[in-house]
Amino acid sequence: MATLKQTPLYPLYAKYGAKTIDFGGWDLPVQFSGIQQEHDAVRGQAGLFDVSHMGEFYVSGAGALAFLQCMTTNDVSKLETNQAQYSLLCYPDGGVVDDLLVYKLAEERYMLVVNASNIDKDYDWLAQHLTTGEDVSLVNASDETALIALQGPKAETILAKLTAAPIQALRPFRFVQDADVAGVKALVSRTGYTGEDGFELYVSSGDAAAVWEELLEAGAGEGLVAAGLGARDTLRFESRLPLYGQELSAEISPLEAGLGIFVKLDKGEFVGQQALAAQKAQGLPRKLVGIEMIDRGIPRSHYPVYNAAGERIGEVTTGTQSPTFKRNVGLALLQQAYTALETEVFVEIRGKRLKAVVVKTPFYRRA
Repeated sequence: MATLKQTPLYPLYAKYGAKTIDFGGWDLPVQFSGIQQEHDAVRGQAGLFDVSHMGEFYVSGAGALAFLQCMTTNDVSKLETNQAQYSLLCYPDGGVVDDLLVYKLAEERYMLVVNASNIDKDYDWLAQHLTTGEDVSLVNASDETALIALQGPKAETILAKLTAAPIQALRPFRFVQDADVAGVKALVSRTGYTGEDGFELYVSSGDAAAVWEELLEAGAGEGLVAAGLGARDTLRFESRLPLYGQELSAEISPLEAGLGIFVKLDKGEFVGQQALAAQKAQGLPRKLVGIEMIDRGIPRSHYPVYNAAGERIGEVTTGTQSPTFKRNVGLALLQQAYTALETEVFVEIRGKRLKAVVVKTPFYRRA
């Protein structure tokens, strides 16, 4: 049996009561104090997440911009230095290799942040598209980089206790490089995966434990709690943020997932552009929608969905009882004909087809 990978914060997990699971080959905390408590803390005060399993690549050189324009769906040319954007890597047929963040560090230098389970695949995909003689350097710095996410309405108050960097002035998807956070050099980004305000701190692996402990101490009086993957998933789900392998995959395009705003079909040629343009022109065969159960039951990933005539029309990608609203809700990829609001559909749960209805998303939106 393969040994599970550990983040630089793994030695601290036991101290804070973590229950860990195998997550894509990593030994990661699913919860510390409890998923509901951690979820509520992020919605009301703040939560601290170890997301050091994520991957970081550096792309640099005179050809870096042209290379990223060719490889990603969003328009990298629109980025200013110290600005980030959400984007996707696609296959030629429009399916998704991965979703990612692109950070512009300087002219001719970028950082890509990719999903942990896709690090090797993404690196190989990018590397195989580099051409001989192209002035582009691609470096995988994932092992040397730790990532800590401080999320929730109290995040700014807590972080301000540990840094003089101008974090209050940061707009979403903007960042500060070389910020001093509790004596440690960090890239501090106003980004996150919870639907709340917050920051992500990129530090060297050797500095991660010190920053984690300093943040928890600074947030002790503000309701800050250590939070795990369980709450991270319920938070992102309520805010309709996609998870690769569920809302996105090699078989699900960004357009079907409702991410067309991040696909700039007119920016110039990129991998997958022709297929996505054709999909848009012909009309999407499927669409990701929200559903709420009418009958009693909780929709779960990959549960099949049927119409009233008993024909299978799609499947649930993510579902749970919403910790915020206590409603049984899900995201489902359905045939286009069944995606209008209030459409009745039937989710098969433990052999029974239970009634649900298509509803508006996101289920949660920060005030």
